[in-house]
Amino acid sequence: MSDNERGVLFVISSPSGAGKTTLCRRLMDDFPDLAFSVSFTTRPRRAQEVDGADYHFVDDQTFDEMVAAKAFAEWAPVHGNRYGTSRQTIDQNIEQGKDVVFDIDWQGGTRLKSMYPQDAVMVFVLPPSMDDLAQRLRTRGTDNAATVARRLAKAQDELTHYGEYDYLITNDNLDRAYEELRSIYIAVHCASRRRARRALQLLDQAREK
Repeated sequence: MSDNERGVLFVISSPSGAGKTTLCRRLMDDFPDLAFSVSFTTRPRRAQEVDGADYHFVDDQTFDEMVAAKAFAEWAPVHGNRYGTSRQTIDQNIEQGKDVVFDIDWQGGTRLKSMYPQDAVMVFVLPPSMDDLAQRLRTRGTDNAATVARRLAKAQDELTHYGEYDYLITNDNLDRAYEELRSIYIAVHCASRRRARRALQLLDQAREK
């Protein structure tokens, strides 16, 4: 979808349970050419997850070796585990003009923005309320009570970083939230800095006549 020689890094972050993963999947269903950045993690694989599709699951030693080799564009500890994004994968995609969507926390998002300031577009998904977020975490059935409490405490800190993002979406209605996300993705490609090359080509054509 890119009009630019480089692809877009479309970063989507939110507190756990706010719905960023569901929104990412819908966006990828709509735009099949949009690549998904599969993070590396030391977190244990859940029953429904597929290694290499949801995450690259690695042990602590492997993760340490990748950190030492500077293989990550960003990495961070999250809820007692570590997550990292492959630098090589990012560079290959954007240099080929391919867009990449990232389902990562605010720490990873802001680090990507600092490394790729001209390529990263930042979207933060807000829950409709803290009570609603708590209910979502309890009913999805993947975490025990202690983990839910830890995630809720973490969410309060995560929400303080909303100002580091370009766009905010409140996920109080999934269809509406998705339409906002989709509109942002389309609008990014219409930004003047991304369409400048096409405009310059037209000017060159006009001057030649």
